[in-house]
Amino acid sequence: MVPKSGHRFSDKTMRKKSITRSLFAVTLALVAAFAATPSDAREVVQFVGSYRPGAIVIITQRRELYRVLGGGRAVLYPVGVGRAGMAWHGHAYVAAKHLRPAWTPNPASNVTIPGGSPRNPMGAAALGLDRGNYAIHGTNDPSSVGGFVSHGCIRMLNEDVMELYRSVPIGAEVYVLR
Repeated sequence: MVPKSGHRFSDKTMRKKSITRSLFAVTLALVAAFAATPSDAREVVQFVGSYRPGAIVIITQRRELYRVLGGGRAVLYPVGVGRAGMAWHGHAYVAAKHLRPAWTPNPASNVTIPGGSPRNPMGAAALGLDRGNYAIHGTNDPSSVGGFVSHGCIRMLNEDVMELYRSVPIGAEVYVLR
């Protein structure tokens, strides 16, 4: 028997199927929104230390960067750090902030790779430090985050360095610990 509406299924059955499809779509959207991505690795954690809110603390052996919130809490980010013999430790300040920074392989070079180029290892943003030629910056190689990979700079996922760029002012203290 075919319902009067001319559809193979009754209107009630069609509404149920529509609701089921909608719930399935919402479920897929929620799963996608909360799926684990490298950027989801950042989290608010307990943090003990005598650092002021806004300070950045990097523990090179753990390859972790903490943005101190205060009240015994900090935001944790995974980072890439200096290779053996190139890592440094000490105290510095954020001296400059750059979006899509250009990169020159070495000071004597006339070659500059523009910001945004896939060959530019500086990534989406950089926080230049007042110590040496070091920076906390994004990367064009996300697989390098979590390793001992750089010439002393601190590498972050681009979405993480953008969050840090927005939340850390020039003058913020940076502590690099072993």
